[in-house]
Amino acid sequence: MTEASGQGGQPSPPIPRVRLVDVAREAGLSKTTVSAALNGTGRLSPEVREKARETARRMGYRPNATARQLRAGRARLIGYVVGEFAATPWTFLESPYFARLTGATAATALRRGYAVVLLPAGSLQSEWADLSLDAVVVADPVADDPVVEGLLAAGIPVFTDRSVEGLPGAYWVDVDAGGAVREALDHLWQQGSRRPVLVVPDSTTRFHTEVYAAHREWCAAHDLPERAVRVAEAGNGPVVQGVETALAGEGRDRPDALLVVAEASPPLVLEAARRHGYEVPDDLLVVLVSEDATALHTQPPVTTLSLRPEAVAEAGIEHLVAVLEHGRREPAGTLVPTRLDVRASSVRPRA
Repeated sequence: MTEASGQGGQPSPPIPRVRLVDVAREAGLSKTTVSAALNGTGRLSPEVREKARETARRMGYRPNATARQLRAGRARLIGYVVGEFAATPWTFLESPYFARLTGATAATALRRGYAVVLLPAGSLQSEWADLSLDAVVVADPVADDPVVEGLLAAGIPVFTDRSVEGLPGAYWVDVDAGGAVREALDHLWQQGSRRPVLVVPDSTTRFHTEVYAAHREWCAAHDLPERAVRVAEAGNGPVVQGVETALAGEGRDRPDALLVVAEASPPLVLEAARRHGYEVPDDLLVVLVSEDATALHTQPPVTTLSLRPEAVAEAGIEHLVAVLEHGRREPAGTLVPTRLDVRASSVRPRA
């Protein structure tokens, strides 16, 4: 890239940066008033505040981020790491749930004046230990996660799941995993299922530990054998293979319902069922824990259990802003309700 040239081949002088005092002069307001209007502070009328903001937009004024950070004593950076994907730190973006959670976290943080920095999970002391992070989001930490422990020891506020409840410097947002599993299984029971099978990750996260426990308790309460297949790796390939293992069997050993908690493509799950001779929903009812939009467009449309990543992100950033902007010190948390979207794949056809 070359510099822009003026007359005689000489580089053009840089365009002067618009200063706060320039905006104030143009708007006919004081510098203090304009600053308060742009920062959302002060006791100003809506008309004065909008006049200052409109003038700043028209003139192309941008606040001096470095000066603002120095005044606030913060870098306005929030780290983001997915604990469950420590071995393959960037593959979480292939998951519709984590892609939506990550995007919602970044967008919500940016609206509050913070940028999100994506971090690899397995290298706290190397690549990112020296970054000036105001706080860190640790999505789905594994049991005894060293990243969470290291951050809390360093005095960095952490937003994660309920496994940190009560710890100083830790704030949590979680979903009721047990309640979600019971709701899905109760729905399948009401549709006539008596041989449901669970496909679930072989994971030590709090969410999946609660899923295992809720499934076990539900089966015991309904006097049913536990039918479950644990999937060792994330991704469509391993999960679909786990689905095929779950669907194998003859006669009364064949399941009549499938609850897949390990995230997989809805069309691929339906195709696996068809390969094994099932018609959905006639022979097999299907519910997926999924944020994949293709579930709406399959034949039949697939019932999904949503963990509502946008609501999780919103609640988590609110906790961190309360800490960073308003000085909250006491531990706090939020339990976000899940949502079961019932569609044709889990509704038994009536004779």
